[in-house]
Amino acid sequence: MYEKIREKRGFISDMDGVLYHGNNLLDGVPEFVNWLTENEKEFIFLTNSSERTPQELCRKLKRMGLDVPSEHFYTSALATAEFLAAQNPGCSAYVIGEAGLVNALYDEGIDMNDVNPEYVIVGDTRTYNFEKIEKAIALVNKGAKLIGTNPDITGPTENGIMPATGALISPIEIATGKKAYFVGKPNPLMVRHANKALSCHTEETVFIGDRMDTDIISGLESLIDTVLVLSGVTSEDMIKDFPYRPTYIMNGVGDILK
Repeated sequence: MYEKIREKRGFISDMDGVLYHGNNLLDGVPEFVNWLTENEKEFIFLTNSSERTPQELCRKLKRMGLDVPSEHFYTSALATAEFLAAQNPGCSAYVIGEAGLVNALYDEGIDMNDVNPEYVIVGDTRTYNFEKIEKAIALVNKGAKLIGTNPDITGPTENGIMPATGALISPIEIATGKKAYFVGKPNPLMVRHANKALSCHTEETVFIGDRMDTDIISGLESLIDTVLVLSGVTSEDMIKDFPYRPTYIMNGVGDILK
């Protein structure tokens, strides 16, 4: 089993629950990352969070002792910006989100607009308030399309579980009667974007994650082999609750080197 995974050319890996918990690296991760580099594998570390830029994620891992260049990180903010740039080049948006999302949109030529934007975009943020919700509702009612960077209801932080994009966008959906389109996992679009960035065929790539309902399903729907690691939120007993299975199951990414 492990040999088949090691033969892959491209590796897409989720981050939280696979590489680290909070600010602590998981067992076997430094060895796994060194192996990827030494064997000249194509790899991307993927996160559904839209808060941080790739540069910030690079620095986060560096503080933990891993030196991974920023081009190896791909976020739901980048996927959202690419999606909108392809759908409606030169469009504008009203954004509720942090630097990771705003910077990604600017880089794709999408302007900020709180008067008559084509889109209202909501991402992970800690500056959420009623005034922003009011503005978003008014703009959606005037015709702006509602986009969420990811559908996650909650996310882990250093202070415990906090509301994520799926929870933050729900008052806007309820008040307007409009359902948001979510770009992040389990939408396979994000994984397909990541694999395209690797320049690998689907059969050459493996996707590693710790969640059945976002990671494994998006890998399956992208026609990519999947590895479920039990170092995150999923236990072996929980797998039977789903009508699909990962290609491989292991305790953590360090097992790949066995």
